[in-house]
Amino acid sequence: MHLPTAARPVRVRRLLAVSTVAAVVVLAPVAGVHDPPGVAERPDNHPGHGVGVGRTGGAAQPAVVLVGNTVESVDGDDSASESSESSRAAAVPPGGKDGDNNGLDVLGRDCSDSDLAPHDGFQESPACVGTQMGEVAAEDELPSLLITAAPETVEVDESFRLEVSTRNLVRDRFLGAADGGYYLESSFLDDDGLQRGHFHTACRILSSTSEAPDSGREPEFFLATQDNEGGAEPDTVTIEVPGIDTAGELQCTSWAGDGSHRTPMMTKANQTPAIDSVRITVTE
Repeated sequence: MHLPTAARPVRVRRLLAVSTVAAVVVLAPVAGVHDPPGVAERPDNHPGHGVGVGRTGGAAQPAVVLVGNTVESVDGDDSASESSESSRAAAVPPGGKDGDNNGLDVLGRDCSDSDLAPHDGFQESPACVGTQMGEVAAEDELPSLLITAAPETVEVDESFRLEVSTRNLVRDRFLGAADGGYYLESSFLDDDGLQRGHFHTACRILSSTSEAPDSGREPEFFLATQDNEGGAEPDTVTIEVPGIDTAGELQCTSWAGDGSHRTPMMTKANQTPAIDSVRITVTE
């Protein structure tokens, strides 16, 4: 299907129509700089989710395979550099030179004082995640994301497309959440200092537009895209969203994830993370 002429770069009304068949998938492998092959999260990683993804400018077929660590972790073997960084970090206490922390006590930097059970890589909570946060890219190389095209209105059961552009995100790493890979490993950059990971897309019907939605509801559509593409220059992936069977206000969101599904960290608190949403009206 082609995007309606009414579709335009993301604006206030952006939102996606979602299908009751949510999906977690990856594009077929594309030979090139970021081989090995692409990976898709198994449907049972997110109950009720199906399959489906497409790329702008290509006819790659979706490939769903068992999820695993498809690319070796980046090993930082520059011992001299690491030693220097460790010494510098040790010299500056948490909270800055005076440790003031804006007048607040630091509640903790690990799970040693938590009463919660340790997180074990599976999608269960409450728990305390002991995995260190890991690497943050340079300020001018942080990952960013934008939904660049989406329809304003679709009919019930009408499929549609979203176009998602990412920059500074190497989509080559995806640990299976249902296989114990959720929050399991730290964030890592590639040899060019770019975030390694993938991005997610989810669509949900809003029960209200005047109050925050229930966080426990599963979305009507979910897809994880790890296609061994992406890099410093922006590119675009087309997400195929099946129609949904309920009229209402639909919210579709895409967000970057590192290899273990966390939103990549920012250098500064005032920077916008790699997340974008649109709203779409689903009519009878």
